[in-house]
Amino acid sequence: MSTTLSATDLPLVGSSDSTPNVVDGLAFAKLYGEPLFKLPNDLYIPPDALEIFLEAFEGPLDLLLYLIRKQNFNILDIPMAQVTLQYLDYVEQIRKHNLELAAEYLLMAAMLIEIKSRMLLPSTKSLDDGEAGDPRAELVRRLLEYEQMKLAAYDLNAVPQLGRDFLHAQVFVEQNTVLHWPQVDVQDLQAAWADVLKRATLVAHHKISREELSVREHMTGILRKLQSAKFIEFSDLFDPSKGAPVLVVNFVALLELAKETLIEITQAEAFAPIYVRLAYLPTHSSTYSLTHSPN
Repeated sequence: MSTTLSATDLPLVGSSDSTPNVVDGLAFAKLYGEPLFKLPNDLYIPPDALEIFLEAFEGPLDLLLYLIRKQNFNILDIPMAQVTLQYLDYVEQIRKHNLELAAEYLLMAAMLIEIKSRMLLPSTKSLDDGEAGDPRAELVRRLLEYEQMKLAAYDLNAVPQLGRDFLHAQVFVEQNTVLHWPQVDVQDLQAAWADVLKRATLVAHHKISREELSVREHMTGILRKLQSAKFIEFSDLFDPSKGAPVLVVNFVALLELAKETLIEITQAEAFAPIYVRLAYLPTHSSTYSLTHSPN
């Protein structure tokens, strides 16, 4: 049963009369930060300033079930007289303090009184089975259902709950939302462009054609040119427009003619232009052969 104690039921600490004295030189309270050793003479404590609820019930059925289980009554054979008196005593207590809360319990009190009154009347037979019905049957059914739901609520409350029994592990990772791009200079761009060109040459298509070139034929062509001129400058014997293969073969032909002493490669002085002529008997003019050192 719920029991309440108000401030008027508690004795004042430190004195038995209207003027409390200091208790062992200790302050029993602080007022605006200052210690208070005496209660003011005009101090007024309202009756409802302090209330202590020793038991709390969730409703009329909860109170009724508490009274039955507390006294080990058989719920199938409730002693209505004792339970009703105890229930009315509790309702009277809460009516003094909270009339709105007491209104919820008054309906159950009226039902208990009705059941008790019906039990005092002579028993009557039911029209269906011919036996007298127990006035407490409906109340017992409601109490059993309420008890089952209350036990189920206790079981659910025992299940571990997030935030009450355990917490999710959380780790804070600081992320930098500002992107810092690296600095790129001209040399980096040049290196990247050179790498692109290098990779482009690796996949280029080259068409190789077969071309038959005769060294002897080019040797004849050189001799024919030299017969029409006394001296021909070395660079005039080559035609760059015909491509590198023709130039190479023409140079090899020139070397073969010099090897066979059919031509002479001369130079008037060091670093002077190189000339080519047909071989003939040596003259008194200064000449430099291909193998002659300019020094």
